[in-house]
Amino acid sequence: MWTHPLRGLCFSILIALLVMPLPLLASAQQQGQGEGRKGRAWARKNEIDDLTAKKLQKVQKLFAEEDLVGAKKALDRFRVRSMNALERLKFYSWRGYVAYALGDLSASRDYFEKALLQGTATQSERENLRFTIAQICLQESDWSLAVENLERWFEIASAPSATAYYLLALAYWQLSDMDGALEPAERAVALTQTPQENWLQLLLGVYLTRKDYAAGIPVLDALVRSYPKKLYWIQLSTLHGAMGNYEQSLIPLQFAHAQGMITDDEEIRKLAELLLFLELPIRAVDVMQEGLAQEQVQLDSEFYELLSNGLIMAREYDRAVTPLTQAAELDEGGGRIYLRLAEVHIQRERWAEATEALGKAIERGDLPDPGQAELLMGIAFYSQKRPGDAVRWFVRAKRFAGTEGEASVWLDHITRERSANTGV
Repeated sequence: MWTHPLRGLCFSILIALLVMPLPLLASAQQQGQGEGRKGRAWARKNEIDDLTAKKLQKVQKLFAEEDLVGAKKALDRFRVRSMNALERLKFYSWRGYVAYALGDLSASRDYFEKALLQGTATQSERENLRFTIAQICLQESDWSLAVENLERWFEIASAPSATAYYLLALAYWQLSDMDGALEPAERAVALTQTPQENWLQLLLGVYLTRKDYAAGIPVLDALVRSYPKKLYWIQLSTLHGAMGNYEQSLIPLQFAHAQGMITDDEEIRKLAELLLFLELPIRAVDVMQEGLAQEQVQLDSEFYELLSNGLIMAREYDRAVTPLTQAAELDEGGGRIYLRLAEVHIQRERWAEATEALGKAIERGDLPDPGQAELLMGIAFYSQKRPGDAVRWFVRAKRFAGTEGEASVWLDHITRERSANTGV
């Protein structure tokens, strides 16, 4: 969800802190003129003298020229022990700046910490330095230290930005601390009129991890409005489905389908299954046939069975035969689908086709109700005016508790019919 910031991310924050104004800062002697020895002593303790200012300006010039090695060597020549606290603040700040530019993030962070320890930074400088340290921790993937520094920054920040709340939420997320991530993630989004996509993703991730699906729906609504990607339409549908709102679940999927976004086999099946669940078989069939025509679906037993189920629900029994036959032939399991095919043939009163399908179903076995298959076989033979074959199957069906009664009725009926025909 998140990648490291570019190396220049912290530079824009620090530049106002570090760049020395021109001409050079006024010397301590100039500022203390007319104040005598006491004034000069105060200035030496609280201001940057001319020599140090010139050295810092040289570092600034080398840095601006992208001579980072030269800038580092210039800083190495400073005599830190002779500096006052303000000079050390600027020195360690430039140390951190140059180390960061050279890619030494750990050293950069340490130098910025030393700059803060001098106690001479202004409110703005303290905020910038602490925030920069936190960002370096994020770049180093030191999430605990990033949280610590960001929380310290929030204690002193005069106007926390939405970005800062996002970064804090991100650090908590990386620590799998959803309780800690929740409030800053919400604040980041709330403070922005049009939240960035990754901010909304983070907030959504927090809600979903906490299983707060109701709260996640408005976030996905915002994502599909501002960043209408297929993923978000599907996630919105899934979330409504998880809450049992199946009619609402259908809307985003149908919208995505209308926009040509539903192109994967799994997505097409999911939409078709939802349409069937909501008893919209004709629309389900249209979706599947479109996927079939565009070669977007895998032609396996499950797909053909799903297509046939839609046609059967729509009472299109004749059209259901072909896909159901294909499903049965491709199925590597028992005879369940052949039994289903036989039932369709019986519905169509195609008795010969029914007995053929039933024979295959019984031969394959592993049926949920073997007695039912044998009972239907008897009915199919009887309907072909083959009572002798029918009796044999009704006798077999009597062995099962679920079909014993109905098989007995058929046997009694055939016995009476035979008696009537023979006059006995």
